[in-house]
Amino acid sequence: MRFTPVVGTLAYVLDRDRDQVLIIRRNARPDDDHYGKVNGLGGKVEADEDIVSSARREMLEESGLTATEMQLRGTVTFSDFGPKREQWLVFVFLVTGWTGECLTANNEGELEWVDRALLLDACGGGAAATAYPMWPGDKHFLPLVFDGDDQTFHGTMPYDADVPVSWSYERI
Repeated sequence: MRFTPVVGTLAYVLDRDRDQVLIIRRNARPDDDHYGKVNGLGGKVEADEDIVSSARREMLEESGLTATEMQLRGTVTFSDFGPKREQWLVFVFLVTGWTGECLTANNEGELEWVDRALLLDACGGGAAATAYPMWPGDKHFLPLVFDGDDQTFHGTMPYDADVPVSWSYERI
């Protein structure tokens, strides 16, 4: 079957001085496919928009912050993802520099700075997993965003609705 994805961006904003990551708690709209989960900032790439501009736009719209230093950490393809069983190609960024004042909430939910160690603990199923519920597949690629490896990861994660079926990636 041909892969015809929705193209999206996902940005994780890291405050290196405090070792904290900006997340959004998707708790504003019960009809949101991501309702009840935490995530980075991002969304769909618009027509005639490049990937970096999309990531910056989404970050500004969702947080009030403008990215000034960002690095592409990887790409992930998702198939049969979520309740609508969509196909996605997501460009994942790490943002380490920005300007502006951070919002506390937007129309999708509340923004929160969380210790990076707690977020990564949630990925491993530790005690923080209850406090920071995320898509099960995010637990596979999120540690790669913060691991400091200079190579970009490129992964694929087939889903069966809300459950990842497998995960594989390589770095180049």
